[in-house]
Amino acid sequence: MLFSKETYITRRATLRQKVGSGLIVIMGNNEAPCNYPANAYGPHRQDSSFLYFFAQHREGLAGVIDADTGEEWLIGDDQDIEDIIWTGFVPSVHDLALEAGISQSAPMSTLKSLIDGARAKGQTVHYLPPYRHDTMIQLADLLGIHPLETRAKASVALIKAVVDMRAVKTAEEIAEIERAMAIGYAMHTAAMRAVRPGNTEKAIAGLMEGIAVGRGAKVSFSSIVSQHGEIFHGSPSLRPLEEGRLLLVDAGAETVNHYCSDNTRVTPVSGKFTARQRDIYDIVVACHDLVIAKARPGVKWLDMHLDVCRLMAERLKDLGLMKGNVEDAVTAGAHAMFLQHGLGHMMGMDVHDMEGLGQVYVGFDDEVRPSTQFGTNCLRCGRRIQPGWVLTDEPGIYFIPALIDQWRGEGLYKEFINYDLLDTYRDFGGIRLEDDLLITLDGCRVLGEQIIPYHADDVEAFIAS
Repeated sequence: MLFSKETYITRRATLRQKVGSGLIVIMGNNEAPCNYPANAYGPHRQDSSFLYFFAQHREGLAGVIDADTGEEWLIGDDQDIEDIIWTGFVPSVHDLALEAGISQSAPMSTLKSLIDGARAKGQTVHYLPPYRHDTMIQLADLLGIHPLETRAKASVALIKAVVDMRAVKTAEEIAEIERAMAIGYAMHTAAMRAVRPGNTEKAIAGLMEGIAVGRGAKVSFSSIVSQHGEIFHGSPSLRPLEEGRLLLVDAGAETVNHYCSDNTRVTPVSGKFTARQRDIYDIVVACHDLVIAKARPGVKWLDMHLDVCRLMAERLKDLGLMKGNVEDAVTAGAHAMFLQHGLGHMMGMDVHDMEGLGQVYVGFDDEVRPSTQFGTNCLRCGRRIQPGWVLTDEPGIYFIPALIDQWRGEGLYKEFINYDLLDTYRDFGGIRLEDDLLITLDGCRVLGEQIIPYHADDVEAFIAS
């Protein structure tokens, strides 16, 4: 276990109090077969909410809390001799339960009896929305519903309680995120050193993954390594790096205890930015640094996002790419020609923390609802930020030829966008800069003892050194 037994006892007690009544069921993950049962995607990744409340990494477990009586169970089947032969010994479910401060354990077949008993007494059965199809089927069997109904019928009360708790990181959680940041620093600086003509995107992605694995971690998501930074989730290819282009690297580490980092950097393949590249790059730096200067408790993240959009539009207007009234342009959504995603997302045990619980519960509330406007509709968090939250700060500017052609063909935002000049940027690519912020009592701080170079002069000096 990562933290003390008392940490998990307290978390479960708090969850029980927040939910109030009913039977709380939190499913752990099973092994996920890649192409046949014995060849699983690995290593096994436990469900984050199960880890948060029940501590154990083993596959095939479920946790149950009776919010009315306070009884708790760890549910799962013990290993048999074949399991031990192939994968080694792990403690019994009973011993795992005691380790997490739970007095009762039972085989997986008991879960059906617990749920049926709760329903017979008129208790609500609370569960979180499943994201793996085997869990959907398992819950469907337990509850007597169609597997496709399982997400829609998940407990909103449980979702909101879990979000409230997991969003605010404790000091011990921050320390674990800082360990992920240190690995991420090593990954990104090694990647920057490897950027040179002729090397490949795949080689750089492999280099970073090797660093993570060698430090007992793994990548927190599939690394984005691409000379086409305008493609948000551009997978690395065998394409050689080309003189004059920019390489965007969006990557992070996940520690052995499943806390994450997430950073993005852009490196000129030739070692120096061209004048045009630096003009755009410096705008993104200014937007990134604006967030660090202004983020503090009580600020609506939607307002922070729109402040970034206004600064970006103003600076793009200085370059001649935008025109007209900046406030009107942002209100209309014309800035989304250049920034099509939101400013950032929560981060913790999941790199997009708790996104599987439903973004409308994680990032929004009754005061701030999701936008339907193109670009802003991709904002993953809009509500007022709180001390203890960890958020990514990741503005970007992208030149997407298909979007340029579509908007120009439809005559959109002609009063705000200089399409003739924009056409000359069609092969530019994209720039994104990303760091991870801890919201403090009076502001924020960038996580990581060492900050990956990102100001243009520092990037060029780092490469030259």
